[in-house]
Order: sequence, then C-alpha cells, then structure tokens
Amino acid sequence: MSNGDTPSIHLDIELGVDDIAYFRERLNKARKTRAQKDDDRVILGAEAMASMALEANPPVFIRKRVETLQTIVAMLKDRDWQLDDSDRTHVLDMLAYFADPKDIVPDEIPVLGLLDDAIMIDLAAFELAPELEAYAEFLENMEDLKAGLDDAQPVETARDSLQLRMRRRRRRRTRGGRGDAELLTSLFNAPD
Repeated sequence: MSNGDTPSIHLDIELGVDDIAYFRERLNKARKTRAQKDDDRVILGAEAMASMALEANPPVFIRKRVETLQTIVAMLKDRDWQLDDSDRTHVLDMLAYFADPKDIVPDEIPVLGLLDDAIMIDLAAFELAPELEAYAEFLENMEDLKAGLDDAQPVETARDSLQLRMRRRRRRRTRGGRGDAELLTSLFNAPD
C-alpha cells in the first residue's frame, strides 16, 4: 500500500517481435523526418521531453530511462567528447522521435503517457550501446585525464581511442545481426 489506503498497481508488459517492429517503425519514421529539423531542435526536443518527464515525478522504471536519455543528450553536448559528423548523426537519428510532439501515447496521461517514451529510450539505448559504453568509460577516466595536465592532448588521445573502439563495436553488432531476439531479452529486463 502507498499513499494511505491507495493500493499500488503492478503492471507487466510483454512486447513481442511485432510490437518491437512497430516501435522501430516509429523510430525509423522519426529518423527519416529528422532532415527537416536542425540538430539543435532535436536536442532541445529531447531535453524538453526529459525535463517534462522528470517534473511529473515518474516511477523509478521510467525515471531511469529518462536519465539514459539525458546521458545521450549530454554525449552530444560534451565539448570534450566531440563526436565526429557521422557518429553525431547516428546519435541524433536515435533522438529524432523525442523532437516530435506527436507521441504514440500523449505524455499528459499520468505514467502511461511516458511508457512509449520509455520504450523508445530503451530502443535508442540498445542501438547506441557502443556509444554509451564508450562515453561512460570516457567520463569515468576524465578526472584522471585532466588532473595536473597543462594541455588536453591526453584527453584527445583517450577520446579518439574510445571512439575508435566504439565504432568497431557498432560494426561488429551490425555484422553480428543483433536483432529482435536479443532486444526482446534486454528490453526492460535491466534491474531497476
């Protein structure tokens, strides 16, 4: 029980291959229309969605996904990380859905309005796993890289090395055919 006598509700959601295909189709549609939006508009849309979601005080399940979205945006804005044009485009393509105010489920509906956004964030995070892993490692080591250094060359060297590894991982994933079966086992199964 929570809030006095109001019971909490446990909700299980099962997404099948067709469901994942539907969400991917929406993501691909947003990606195709991204050319009509400048980079800043995509970033601002994702930031606005994240702020709105956090202001709604969502359940931990959604909050953690919104924090992942904030990390993806931070990766684009981080001056030390500096993604090259093709990597930046890849990340922006994954954020295009959040720049479109026409969600699958209107965000104004408490909790459920953010469910489609949580699914889309997980899809984006799954697609951007190599980028997110490399960026997390970069952030973990940033303090050591900058400590006591007069120039930023070691930061640039570390960044370039991590981004090269990131691209290799992305190519391996693409060639390895990681698809719906793996996505179905990873989507929403991360510990909350």
